[in-house]
Amino acid sequence: MALPTSPSNFNLGAILQFEIGDKVIYPNHGLGVIERIEDKTILGTTCGFYSLRMASDTTVLVPVDNVSDVGLRRAIGQDQVKKLFTLLGNGKIESHQNWKGRFKDNSDKMRTGSIHDVIDVLKSLNHLSQSKNLSFREKRMLDRSRFLVISEISEVMNESVEDVEKRVEQALERCLVNRIRLLERAKTAKKKTAKARRASSKKAASRAAASRTAAAS
Repeated sequence: MALPTSPSNFNLGAILQFEIGDKVIYPNHGLGVIERIEDKTILGTTCGFYSLRMASDTTVLVPVDNVSDVGLRRAIGQDQVKKLFTLLGNGKIESHQNWKGRFKDNSDKMRTGSIHDVIDVLKSLNHLSQSKNLSFREKRMLDRSRFLVISEISEVMNESVEDVEKRVEQALERCLVNRIRLLERAKTAKKKTAKARRASSKKAASRAAASRTAAAS
């Protein structure tokens, strides 16, 4: 049974966050379009569902009252795309030495539905792949994060997947270059701080020695 899209007429009393035709992102699955809002009775309980038509041409049902828990959100706006490319290329990459900790953190980020979290995963695993062979699971996660970022930007900007993929790869290359620059700056700043501390300690020692000499006179 199809349900009306107006919250005031929704017979189950839930507040609808989306309407038919809205483009939404379903975590770890990508972009979909809400085709229907309907109620279904499962195990004696009737509740409302968003029926999503995904880019893969599959249908996914998301309970209306469970939107926040699953992380369903609207697709980004065109005004956000420039910021995303800045984020992709800024050189800030989270790194974990421990495989289990890294995989858990990245898996948690992929489940949030946030494109910013997905970009963090993409940058981290892309950087890691430059220096070592990824495990099968991490390679699959890298490919998935790349697909999710490219497909959403492509849909929002109405650009071909090939064009967006090229821009994303260029941004990831900038990210690797900028990371090296950030590390060099941090190293330089650390040296300056250490030098300043040594100079301060030397001055303090000189003052102490002068005080002892004056006291002995």
